[in-house]
Amino acid sequence: MRAYVFPGQGSQFPGMGRDIYQGNEQARHLMDTANAILGFAITDVMFEGTPDNLKQTKITQPAIFLHSVALTTVAHDFKPEMVAGHSLGEFSALVANGSLSFEDGLKLVFKRARAMQKACELNPSTMAAIIGLDDHVVEEICDSIDEVVVPANYNSPGQLVISGSIKGIDLACEKMKEAGAKRALPLPVGGAFHSPLMESAKEELATAIESTTFEEPTSPVYQNVTASASSDVTTIKNHLIDQLTSPVRWTQSVQNMVKDGATTFIECGPGKILQGLVRKIHPEAEVSGI
Repeated sequence: MRAYVFPGQGSQFPGMGRDIYQGNEQARHLMDTANAILGFAITDVMFEGTPDNLKQTKITQPAIFLHSVALTTVAHDFKPEMVAGHSLGEFSALVANGSLSFEDGLKLVFKRARAMQKACELNPSTMAAIIGLDDHVVEEICDSIDEVVVPANYNSPGQLVISGSIKGIDLACEKMKEAGAKRALPLPVGGAFHSPLMESAKEELATAIESTTFEEPTSPVYQNVTASASSDVTTIKNHLIDQLTSPVRWTQSVQNMVKDGATTFIECGPGKILQGLVRKIHPEAEVSGI
């Protein structure tokens, strides 16, 4: 079975999407439509912007979403049997399986990005990648710290990203190194995504999601919050809201997709981050990009 997977923040790069814009009429129409919906030419930033321009959450998220969905329009024989997205990528996945229209998906992603940026400004906070420790050790260290520090992204075995207050992350990184982590590396991000510090963004996004029409999907989505397959519209919406303050269970999602019959994973989006993670989680999988 073929699983299509969609990346989140961190996979952007200058020039992203330019080739498909120039080479495919359908993709060009989609991207021009996005410029009209957003009220500014996001394609200019994607094609000509600097890494710093692209790093702003309010640009990064719609840019990656747009690139991912555009790629599905140029893919040959695009019939996903199961989908999953890493954080922001879950919105791209829901467009791919017919649960969300492209226009509604883009509006929600832009709303989410701005709400998250606002939450970051309210609570200065950060994230760090912990390499080389078992998940349960990372979880125990986070629990032992009297600050907001939580596991945020279960990316692959031995690679877990934590999220929280700046003081909490600094303390956690020291303790992780003492516990034998190969690396405990603060990340250049705007704030503590997938942590309780995103509560204000979650409330804002919940209102938008609840007033958006979702359709029954053509294939199940393995959602970040539970790592299990969802096809029920109400469940999908609830998990999408909870995702902002809950961890991304990517390792567990891939494991469950394999258990349910996935043998091939195709990444739809800029970069190859998810291809690398899937190989670490399930080395026997056939992995490629569009």
